[in-house]
Amino acid sequence: MNKLLVKPKGTSGKVHDITPESAGWGYVGFSLYHLKPGETASEKTGDREVILVLVEGKATISGNGQDFGLLGERMNVFERKKPACVYLPDGSEWTATAETDCTLAICSAPGKGGHKAQVIGDIGFEERGKGANTRFIHPIAMEDKDIADSLLVTEVFTPAGNWSSYPPHRHDEDNFPEMTYLEETYYHRLNPAQGFGFQRVFTEDGELDETMAVSSGDVVLVPKGHHPCGAPYGYEMYYLNVMAGPMRKWRFKNHPDHDWIAKKQAAEG
Repeated sequence: MNKLLVKPKGTSGKVHDITPESAGWGYVGFSLYHLKPGETASEKTGDREVILVLVEGKATISGNGQDFGLLGERMNVFERKKPACVYLPDGSEWTATAETDCTLAICSAPGKGGHKAQVIGDIGFEERGKGANTRFIHPIAMEDKDIADSLLVTEVFTPAGNWSSYPPHRHDEDNFPEMTYLEETYYHRLNPAQGFGFQRVFTEDGELDETMAVSSGDVVLVPKGHHPCGAPYGYEMYYLNVMAGPMRKWRFKNHPDHDWIAKKQAAEG
């Protein structure tokens, strides 16, 4: 199997556990729990900060000595309601107890002790792209929010038949302000769930060029290169992105062969 495509391990409990060591990189971690009502997940953050994302369901969450109470309104991710999210700094411990069936994502990256534990509020909504390049964004914790040391987290809804993370772009050089080095994970969901989507991860020199068929629940690792996604007709695509690197800024460059698409969209307003 392609080493960039990570399948879930089972259907209950901790089904993803991606660490920098398992991914072969230095910053991003991603794990995912499927919990039944009454089940509990609990972890220590160690030297890493985390953002808990309730992808689906309701859960009582506490961490870093604080009780955040019962969180979550979105029972199905494709309702497109905003997710409930909690930030916890390094050196914390958190617990989540499910009140309903829950899908709980844990996004992690190196912490520096610079931010306080909190429920992440004021999550926006953006429409990006045009035509068959249109998608809808919940920017959970991007750089405009000073709530994390390293983590950048967002979720994207791509309508059936559309492309996303498109035109192809990359952020694999530590060369601010032109570009920032950011590792990235994509947690994919499809609606209806039996569907599939595609993601290509490739470099301009051809050293890396992998195209993957993703099923609902899969994670794709993006260590470098361009990484567009396609949703076939009839199947809506969701993904949760986690990015981190030496600098908490998102600066990218479009593929030179395909940058005309972005320029055309900008000219059309």
